[in-house]
Amino acid sequence: MIEMMEPLATYRPAFMARRHLVASGHYLATMAGWRILEQGGNAVDAGVAAGLCIDVLQPDMVNFGGVAPIMCWLAERREVVTISGLGRWPRRASVAFFKAHHGGQIPHGVLRSVTPAAPDAWLTALELYGTMTWAQVSAPAAELAADGFPAHQFMVDNIAKVEGRMRQWPATAAVFFPNGRAHRTGELVVQRDLARTFERLAEAERSAGGDRIAGLRAARERFYRGDIAREIAEFVRAEGGLLEYEDLASFRVKVEPPVKTTYRGHEVYACGPWCQGPVVPEALNILEGYDLRALGHNTPAYLHRVLAALDAAFADRHAFIGDPEFVRVPIAGLLAKEHAAAWRARIDPDRAWGQMPEPGDPWRFAPGDVDRGPWTADQPVRATVYSPPATVRAEPEPDTSYVCSVDRWGNAFSATPSDGIRNSPVVPGLGFVISPRGYQSWVDEAHPASIQPGKRPRLTPSPGLVLKDGDLWLAYGTPGHDVQPQAMVQVLLNLIEFGMDPQAAIEQPRVASYNYPGTGEPHPYLPGAVRAEGRIADATLDALRGLGYAVERWPDFVGTAGAPCAIQVDRELGLLIGGADPRRMSYAAGW
Repeated sequence: MIEMMEPLATYRPAFMARRHLVASGHYLATMAGWRILEQGGNAVDAGVAAGLCIDVLQPDMVNFGGVAPIMCWLAERREVVTISGLGRWPRRASVAFFKAHHGGQIPHGVLRSVTPAAPDAWLTALELYGTMTWAQVSAPAAELAADGFPAHQFMVDNIAKVEGRMRQWPATAAVFFPNGRAHRTGELVVQRDLARTFERLAEAERSAGGDRIAGLRAARERFYRGDIAREIAEFVRAEGGLLEYEDLASFRVKVEPPVKTTYRGHEVYACGPWCQGPVVPEALNILEGYDLRALGHNTPAYLHRVLAALDAAFADRHAFIGDPEFVRVPIAGLLAKEHAAAWRARIDPDRAWGQMPEPGDPWRFAPGDVDRGPWTADQPVRATVYSPPATVRAEPEPDTSYVCSVDRWGNAFSATPSDGIRNSPVVPGLGFVISPRGYQSWVDEAHPASIQPGKRPRLTPSPGLVLKDGDLWLAYGTPGHDVQPQAMVQVLLNLIEFGMDPQAAIEQPRVASYNYPGTGEPHPYLPGAVRAEGRIADATLDALRGLGYAVERWPDFVGTAGAPCAIQVDRELGLLIGGADPRRMSYAAGW
């Protein structure tokens, strides 16, 4: 049973259910997932259905041709698995190409395209862990795409910021600027080409003769090796991009084990170092050595330690995290409790870092050469001389959403789909963009997240799961670029340290550090910068400034502070308890 320190008023009630529950970044996606659960589907079926609806409903943030990292708790097997849901750089891509032809930048458009991974991720999840067909789970999304959905204010505002860029692409303009202008709030957004793509995959599924697994494989074959793949490749060629048919035909997402740590009796799981997932468990390891509850929620001393721990994990992310198939990642050392203790010894309780700290030495705590991957002997394993990066002033562009579900059998689904239509053109006739996730790479051979043929960019979207006493305790995640792990850590601390229910934990005001090179091009870095939401007291922010933080105030309930959703399992009461962030269109629903 959840033990609250004291009742907290929230703008929405926590959603309590006995049978099953869905929470996602858009209320209609949540209802689609709930509909699938009511039809007898499991958490994976519902999560995929909601995720496909997110692809339709939040095109400024998410896209069917984008990314979809997934985590699942399989109750019968008592196992956490991840599906990478992340594309790979084309075989023709290289640091040398972008240096020679684009001044070391990764331009907007198809040159930043990696293989679209979300379709394979959704289909793989259904094949391995679902119970329903593509036609069944895609039906709500196809309906929303064909018949339209009411434009919401968050999308209208986001598109307005990049209208000039989006108008240059004819297929994009035809959908998102009908009659020569952008949609106004409440006007229907219709995506008929995307609906037709969903139907083409359903046609392939039906051609398999009714066998569910064969049908899902046939749908995947049509996308990656059939006519859809050829249409993608032809469009990229005409636009001057690097992605070719062979890149699509050889692509598969990977089913991989998660990484994890323990925090005060909870097992906190994250996706591996092909994304920034390890930041959350590393930061929690550092924070576990402090009595945070005694410091008090969102006091200066509390926030200083949270920010310092996150900055430490981000410094290690910058130095060590990249696709483990190409880079030696000391993941065992990064998540070692001894490594966390070494970081705590470096944190000054009375002073901020001021700039990104020198990374730690996780190799000291990695027992032997335990890290796997076909790296070459000449690839660096650690920095020998550290110098802080140069300041880069830029604002990260918003993207990503989130969806989670828990079913009556105890299975859980947690996914963070992403890649909107703001930075790359919609493919004519298909209705989606080709994942522009390449912009989260570095045009720098020495960086662990550098561009290489077949390499995965270091992804920001990274869903989470938490177990307690060997059973599911929480499915959670958020959009928010580099703010994602920061929001996730703060929500977990609200739950574990302060006994809040998921809705209260999500609604609490948050802070975010920018004291590291951001993941996305042009990799903004603002030494010592912190942003804080409006409900945090002026005196608290003044105290943080006194410690050396460069503090700016956000508006209250600002979308850039992340928008977590969560479903918690209370086994004593037999309840599922959902929370969804009012900072965006997130909602939870169940029965």
